[in-house]
Amino acid sequence: MVKETQNTSPKKTQPKKRFSWVTLLVTVILAAVIGGGSVYVVMNQRLQAVERTNQSLGKINTVFNTLNQYYYKGISKTKLEDGALNGMVNVLNDQFSEYMSKDETQSLNDTISASFTGIGAEVRKDGQQIQIVAPIAGTPAEKGGLKAKDIILKIDGKSLEGYSLNKAVSLIRGKKGTTVKLSIKRGNTTFEKSFKRAKIPVKTVAGRLDAKDKHVGYLQVTTFSESTAKEMKQTIQSLRKKGATSFVIDMRNNPGGLMDQALKMSSMFLKDGKTIMQVQQKNGRPEVYKAGKKYDDGFKVHEKTVVLINGGSASAAEIFSAALHQSAGIKLIGTKSFGKGTVQNAMPFNDKTELKLTIAKWLTPDGTWIHEKGLQPTVKADYPAIAYQAMIDTKKAYHENEVAKPIASLQKFLQALGYQPGRTDGYFSSQTKTALQKFQTDQHLPASGVADAQTINSLQTAVGNYLEHSDRAYQAAIKAVR
Repeated sequence: MVKETQNTSPKKTQPKKRFSWVTLLVTVILAAVIGGGSVYVVMNQRLQAVERTNQSLGKINTVFNTLNQYYYKGISKTKLEDGALNGMVNVLNDQFSEYMSKDETQSLNDTISASFTGIGAEVRKDGQQIQIVAPIAGTPAEKGGLKAKDIILKIDGKSLEGYSLNKAVSLIRGKKGTTVKLSIKRGNTTFEKSFKRAKIPVKTVAGRLDAKDKHVGYLQVTTFSESTAKEMKQTIQSLRKKGATSFVIDMRNNPGGLMDQALKMSSMFLKDGKTIMQVQQKNGRPEVYKAGKKYDDGFKVHEKTVVLINGGSASAAEIFSAALHQSAGIKLIGTKSFGKGTVQNAMPFNDKTELKLTIAKWLTPDGTWIHEKGLQPTVKADYPAIAYQAMIDTKKAYHENEVAKPIASLQKFLQALGYQPGRTDGYFSSQTKTALQKFQTDQHLPASGVADAQTINSLQTAVGNYLEHSDRAYQAAIKAVR
C-alpha cells in the first residue's frame, strides 16, 4: 500500500523568542544527555528483541529438522514448510490474512488484474452438463466458432461427467500459448476443436440506460481491479452521450479489491478536499485521504446519484459507498453491507507464493470503523425472500409422498410463481403434484408430476426471470434519482 500524506493544517505565526548563550548551552547539554540515554535504551530494546527472535527461529528450525529426520514416515519438506507458515498466520485468527499457495496467488493476481489465461468463454452448469453461455468478443473461443448452448463433453480427452463447474474451468484455463482440445456437442452433432490459450480481459463495470427511463444510467461494478476506475469513467461518459442525467451505481455482491481504485472512483463523485477515507496502522494516527485531481484527474460526476448495497458489498465497495454517503450526501439503498474494515497487503516470494497480511484498519470519512458492523442503507429495500431460498439438487428426482428439504424449496418456488403447492414444509402432497403438473404444462414439459432434473432447471430459471423484475432495491433507486 502506497501512502499519500497531505498536510492541511494552516500555518500559525509564532512570536520571536530571544535566547541567551547560557540558555542555549544548557539546552544543548540537556539534549545530549537525554538523547544519549534514549539511544542506549532503544538500542538495548532492539538487541533484546533480536535475541528473542533468534531464539524463536532456532526452536522452529530444531522442530523442522527433527520432524524431517526422525518422523517414522516420510514427509516432504514443502509440506513441513507450508505447515509452519500456515500455522503462524492462522494463530492471528484473522480470516483476511493467509499464506497463499501458487494457485491461490495466481487466482488473486487474476482478480486484481481483471484478466485470466484461457479461451474466453463464459460457461455454466446446466444440470449435469457444462454449457457455453457465450464466447467473449475477440477471444480464441469466438474466433474458434464456439456458440451459446454448446455443450463441453471432454477437455483434452477427459470426460466432464461428474465434474464441478470450477473443476471444468480450471482444466480449460492454463499457460498462455498452450493448447486445449474440447469435445463439443451442438444439437445432434459432436466435434472436436483445439484452442490456443490467451490472456482474456474481464470487464468489471457494465452500464446501460434504464429500460423505462432513458435518462437514468445504471452501472454495475463487480470488483475493484486495476482498470475499474478507468472503466467507470468511460462508462459514465458513454451513458452521458446516450442521454443519462442521473446514475444508479450497483455495488451489490461486490467483494472489493484494490484500495487505490476505490480512492479514484470515490474522488469522481466528491468535491476536492472532501474526505474519502482514513487508514490507521498499528500504533499510528489515522491518515486521511481526500478527493482531488491526483485521484480523478479532474473528472467529476455532478449528476444525481444513488448507490445500491447489500450483504455482499465489502471492503473497497464499502469504502466507495461510505465516501459518497458521508462526504457527498448520496443515498445508500438496499440492505446492510458486509462489514470488512481492514486493509491487506501482499508479500510475494520467489516461489510464486504470497503472504497476504492485514496491516491496517480503514475508517469512514467521519472516523467510524465498520468492521463486522457494515454500512446501514438510507433506504431499506431488497429482493423478495424467495431470492434467498436454497437451490435444488438436480441429481435426484422427487416424487409424491416423499419428504425432503429440497421439496420445501420446490414448493416455495412454485408458490412465488403463482402456483398453489398447498404446503411448503417439504412433504410432497397431492396438491404439490398438481401444481407441479400445471407448471410443467405451461413450460411445455411432460406433465409427470415428478420433479426431475429438467423440471427443476426450468423452475429455477423461471424464478430467476421473476426475480429480475422484482428487484425492489433497484426500483427504489430509480424512484430516488427521478
